[in-house]
Amino acid sequence: MIGGHNSPTLAARQQNTAVIEPGARIPVLVIGTGYGGSVAALRLAQAGVEVHMAEMGMAWDTPGPDGKIFANTTSPDYRSFWLRTRTKQPISNFLGYPLDKDVPRYTGILDAEEMGGITVYQGRGVGGGSLVNGGMAVTPQRENFGAVLPSVDADEMYDVYYPRANTELGVSTIDPAWFETAACYQYARVGRKHAQRSGFPFVFVPDVYDWDYMKQEAAGTVPKSALAGEILYGNNHGKKTLQQTYLARARATGKVTVSPLHRVVSVAPAASGGYTVGMEQLDTGGAVTATKTVTAGRVFFAAGSVGTCKLLVRLKANGALPGLNGEIGKGWGDNGNVMCGRANHMWDPTGALQSAIPTAGIDNWAAGGAFAEVAPLPTGIETYASFYLSITRNPHRAEFSWNPASGKVELNWQTSWKQPSITMAKSIFDRINAKEGTIYRTDLFGAYKIWGDHLTYHPLGGAVLNKATDNYGRLHGHSGLYVIDGALIPGNTSVNPFVTITALAERNIEKIIAADF
Repeated sequence: MIGGHNSPTLAARQQNTAVIEPGARIPVLVIGTGYGGSVAALRLAQAGVEVHMAEMGMAWDTPGPDGKIFANTTSPDYRSFWLRTRTKQPISNFLGYPLDKDVPRYTGILDAEEMGGITVYQGRGVGGGSLVNGGMAVTPQRENFGAVLPSVDADEMYDVYYPRANTELGVSTIDPAWFETAACYQYARVGRKHAQRSGFPFVFVPDVYDWDYMKQEAAGTVPKSALAGEILYGNNHGKKTLQQTYLARARATGKVTVSPLHRVVSVAPAASGGYTVGMEQLDTGGAVTATKTVTAGRVFFAAGSVGTCKLLVRLKANGALPGLNGEIGKGWGDNGNVMCGRANHMWDPTGALQSAIPTAGIDNWAAGGAFAEVAPLPTGIETYASFYLSITRNPHRAEFSWNPASGKVELNWQTSWKQPSITMAKSIFDRINAKEGTIYRTDLFGAYKIWGDHLTYHPLGGAVLNKATDNYGRLHGHSGLYVIDGALIPGNTSVNPFVTITALAERNIEKIIAADF
């Protein structure tokens, strides 16, 4: 129920989940069910096209033994990580204690993929990244857009496609009056006070959470979700993920089916036209239980920046898609992500109860190249800490390439490339610390480590628009192949990226349907 106060029924979540048959012939295959893929599926279905979606992760439509579909942030279990035997949490330590723990190997919801000295966090399951992000639905400042997507008409994006994306995603902003009094946002009010006293612009950030539901959580009249700290490993109630928005509408057309736990491993031109697509069906332990081949008239790559690029780079290298151009794999960035915490004075408590859904940011993009979300630390105890995820104007771009010796796609990211992000984040937090007489926390990322510079939540690029593809995502060299996800965006969006990924997909699919179908 979009915008309503109930989670979608099990029947609604389970409809149209049909395992694809070997030898099937389908007009369109979409690889992945994240933002780009979901937009493509909905618009193609509305145009009368039959679409099948292959999703590597699970459907996330069945409760676990605790009666909940998703695990809690504070107690990760088998549902939390993708095929790991030990958790790899973004905050690895707290008050001197390591937080990671052993878990059973399972096709869990969060992938912590380590490549090139960086850990890339990705959502696994029907709904992709929408399952695991904080829901911060930010449209970039218009003056910054030209640096994000130089070949795209900004007027069109801001007049048509950003508004369309925001409407479809169910984006809204917290009630400012409620924000002032809600105990669960004390941490954000402290963050605001410190930002403003140091002269930084503080902004409310829109989100896809159901704010009426959160008010009811605070009142104790509904099961708690954001106020139970649910964020990293899925949200059981209030967040409007793609399951409730684009995918629900796509499935309602009757023209979209989804195969969960299916990993696409090959795409090659078929003798009869279209493409022969090989896939592996997985069990929840990650073992391959079946291999199958289907034929698709057209294929949309929407496996996320890393998934799409790894597949394309390998298929170009092994000769399956020899026509792909030399831009494949280039222009990958981490959206300048870096985390840090500040230790506040005892007279600035941030609250034992913290909503897991961030709603505020500090905008120093113009002066210092950083936009910082005031993030929660939902530990259930008073921490006297302020925590931030910064997005920075980091200039470094990495490249995916095929290593024939290892038989793997590798990323040439270098850990030293995070230094500009740290410098840009310091443009905010050094100043706040000086003004407030506070210090950085050194207990969150390992022993005496101030900066969480080992990760990204926002992988972008690697199949850049108007370079690896034409200006609408058509891959060069092979007609009927498209990229429609974050791989198109060259490494940085200046804010949280999913609204831009969604809006760009809306722009591209409209043109593709009109011209190619």
